[in-house]
Amino acid sequence: MEDYSKELEASFRVIKEGDVLSGSVIDVNEQGVTLDLNYYASGVIKAEDMSRDPSFSILQDVHVGDVIEAVVVKKDDGAGNIQLSKVEAAEVLGWDKVQKYMDDKTVVTVKVSETVNKGVVAFLEGIRGFIPASHLSLSYVEDLSTFVGRELEVHVITVEKGKKKLVLSAKEVLREKEKENLNHRIAMVAPGSVLEGKVESVMPYGAFVDLGEGLSGLVHVSQISQKRIKTPSEVLSVGDTVKVKVLNTNNNKISLSMKAVAESAETEDVVDEKTAAKYSSRESIGTSLGDLLKGIKL
Repeated sequence: MEDYSKELEASFRVIKEGDVLSGSVIDVNEQGVTLDLNYYASGVIKAEDMSRDPSFSILQDVHVGDVIEAVVVKKDDGAGNIQLSKVEAAEVLGWDKVQKYMDDKTVVTVKVSETVNKGVVAFLEGIRGFIPASHLSLSYVEDLSTFVGRELEVHVITVEKGKKKLVLSAKEVLREKEKENLNHRIAMVAPGSVLEGKVESVMPYGAFVDLGEGLSGLVHVSQISQKRIKTPSEVLSVGDTVKVKVLNTNNNKISLSMKAVAESAETEDVVDEKTAAKYSSRESIGTSLGDLLKGIKL
């Protein structure tokens, strides 16, 4: 009964050229793809109408069960099927999708298909996108050909439908991941820890100390010395090795203090002096045979 109702519903559908239809792949071969459109006729997409991507392989990239959106090119291809085009669907739907990716700052995966002047090409939603060489990596890329065939996570950074301009960036995603990793490592630094580092820069308001592992923190001018100083350069120079205490890691920034280390050292010295004084009393410290026998009553 359910199958009958579907067939009945399909018989009342009116399909026109230019309509966008969605269907499940039921057959794939070198010539093209056949779709189940939940209609009395199947949909067919010729191989050349599947993608403009030079690296696209219909046998490798399309599988039975995949859902594909395509535009109606002909209501009857001469064999009773509806002829569709996924390439044309990209022009109808693709630009809206890539615009949304940019608006939502969505991370998408693309495959680099070829190199061009000053960058590479990758297709997204059937649209040819350009990745500038400067946006392929966090570092300088000397040989662009090493990226051909590679999958990259990218952000959409420019969409101009009228000019058919789509620009992508892998660097944006890599920078975000690097920042997340750095913030995680900062969060793992325990307040109260005493660390050793090298002064990497001296500013009027404080000094930045390289703690290693890509981490650095700021010693504010008020936390440099127990004595009042006007500028950090009075006591610090770039390259100096210093001991610092971690005050906090608020807002993913490491706040350090040299003064706290000095104060802790002074406190330890006082404790050591009191302990030494306690055990340097004139009273005899020790146990003798007389001491042991003193309290025994015979």
